[in-house]
Amino acid sequence: MYVSARSDYALRAMLAVAAVAPAGGGGLVKAGALAESQGIPLSFLQGILVDLRRAGLLVSHRGTEGGYALARPAVEISVGDVLRAVGGSLTTVRGLPAERAGYAGVATGLRDVWLAVHGAVALVVDRTTLADLLVAGHRPAGAGETRAR
Repeated sequence: MYVSARSDYALRAMLAVAAVAPAGGGGLVKAGALAESQGIPLSFLQGILVDLRRAGLLVSHRGTEGGYALARPAVEISVGDVLRAVGGSLTTVRGLPAERAGYAGVATGLRDVWLAVHGAVALVVDRTTLADLLVAGHRPAGAGETRAR
């Protein structure tokens, strides 16, 4: 799994919104404040916010008192939801989704490896919500688990 700057920024922005403007909480966060608080270039962040809004993860309100809020509670938005909204597939092989990898001959089994990696990544990111990450000391399911050699 490769975590792009876009994905990292999207998650940081969503966490910042969740901390200040939860769904139905009444508060709104302006894009400029998000960019400044998270050290994200505003022009780059604006494109990310559009993708998050289109994916139904954020709602926006226009005007001088406008800004962004979560579209639903933080407990209902997973890290996987955010990653898919801004990056598409969770895992890629040569730039294509793992499901589309195909091999012949002795390398045929590689596709199964990439699909297993995809499943493991999905398990962690889909079980971890924004609300989980806002809790100090929370450790996502599967974090730190390694295979003993």
